[in-house]
Amino acid sequence: MFRLCPTAHNRNAQMRPENDEMKTHTVGIIMNGVTGRMGANQHLMRSIVEIIKQGGVKLDDGSVIMPDPVLVGRNPDKLAKLVEMSGVDNWTTDLDSVLGDDRYGIYFDAQTTTRRVEAVKQAIAAGKDIYCEKPTAETLEDAVELYRLAERAGVKHGVVQDKLWLPGLRKLQRLRDDGFFGRILSVRGEFGYWVFEGEDGQLQRPSWNYRKEDGGGIILDMLCHWRYVLDNVVAPIRAVSCVGATHIPQRWDEQQQAYDCTADDAAYATFELEGGVIAQFNSSWCVRVRRDDLVTFQIDGTDGSAVAGLRKCWTQSREDTPRPVWNPDIDRPGSFYDGWAELPDTQPWDNAFKVQWELFLKHVVSDAPFRWGLLEGAKGVQLAQLGMESWSCRSWVDVPELA
Repeated sequence: MFRLCPTAHNRNAQMRPENDEMKTHTVGIIMNGVTGRMGANQHLMRSIVEIIKQGGVKLDDGSVIMPDPVLVGRNPDKLAKLVEMSGVDNWTTDLDSVLGDDRYGIYFDAQTTTRRVEAVKQAIAAGKDIYCEKPTAETLEDAVELYRLAERAGVKHGVVQDKLWLPGLRKLQRLRDDGFFGRILSVRGEFGYWVFEGEDGQLQRPSWNYRKEDGGGIILDMLCHWRYVLDNVVAPIRAVSCVGATHIPQRWDEQQQAYDCTADDAAYATFELEGGVIAQFNSSWCVRVRRDDLVTFQIDGTDGSAVAGLRKCWTQSREDTPRPVWNPDIDRPGSFYDGWAELPDTQPWDNAFKVQWELFLKHVVSDAPFRWGLLEGAKGVQLAQLGMESWSCRSWVDVPELA
């Protein structure tokens, strides 16, 4: 599924230190949909280009994996700009041509969700290893089908679950592993910020995000994230209660044309986790931020609590927990923030997307373990679908195990 050669070809070879004795595994990657914001910034520039610049991904045997990307999209002008920005020479608007090229062993998909299923099916049929953004599909049926097709075809597969490598969440995981929390009682997540309507022509997010017919909606987007965060950092999700809302009914698109918003722009969800842990997550594009970060996760346990943002984490042990007295008639001296201690960094932190890319490349080349495959992606779609079902029927919905 990949091509071995003594040195990487084209300009990528010039970005790597010379070592005649070092074996280089050149891995061709079809990067489809990287003209979008996430694909261009996180996956191309901050992941693949940075991996090339650092000299590839080193394996235990001393050999190196060197990415050889080809950029795929529908707009040649956008692709040309990406070439100039990234230094990646190869690009095309013809997906079929590169799917049929043995030079490329990995297919990566960062397109809009509505286009993902068909393209990933094509790539699986062409024998490519699969790495793609989430959600992997709009429906659980399609997401599970992608997993089963990949398994039957014998191709390797992975799904982006980037938040697991955020420094803040890595610190929460370390606290959990060290037993800091004691018995975990509850989790609270706050995510989002104010996304302007776009009437002034300055869009923060693509307009399709707010059209259900184009795969938009914050429930489909963010509950996929909360599934893998809670499953991996705290405990598996067993039930969900969710209410969505379309708080802003009209926005302006990339052509500054007004359109009706048909997708939810806020979601208020409660999850019951294994062991009786309760998690509450608010996700909104209609909220102004007054907290430590754009996303915060708070875990409360019998022995201590911690709050993490994207990079930082603060703790309060049982011994340091104050005993507040309720008195609304006077101003409280000091701040509740004062009783928290910031957890220091004990290592440098790399870009979360890049870290997972490196793990997937190792999985493809050396068969290193990689457990974040298309089944995990399907679990995220499952939770989003059940969240929408809960909203529709106004009730709790159980989350059955996927196998």
